[in-house]
Amino acid sequence: MEHGEPPKQQSRWRVILSGVVQHVGLRYTALYLCRELKLTGWVMNLPDGRVALEIQGDLTDLRRFLVRIKSQPPIHIAHAAIQPLPLEVGERGFRVRRYGE
Repeated sequence: MEHGEPPKQQSRWRVILSGVVQHVGLRYTALYLCRELKLTGWVMNLPDGRVALEIQGDLTDLRRFLVRIKSQPPIHIAHAAIQPLPLEVGERGFRVRRYGE
């Protein structure tokens, strides 16, 4: 941490995305963005056409992720439901999951 830099606030969110979110590359876009922002967690398609994510990292980067994923055509996020979760201690990396894993 640089001198004078505020401490980072770590958070974990469950995010359920609806809209045009399947068959548009959202999961792999999320993978790329989360790796770039050094977020951990996972993403998967849900059988009802929505996409679920659990993302963890610096609160500023979580917010940055949501802004960036919403601006990636042809993805069109109509609604993002966010639920705070307890941190997953020791989690490493970000992955694409299959429903039921």
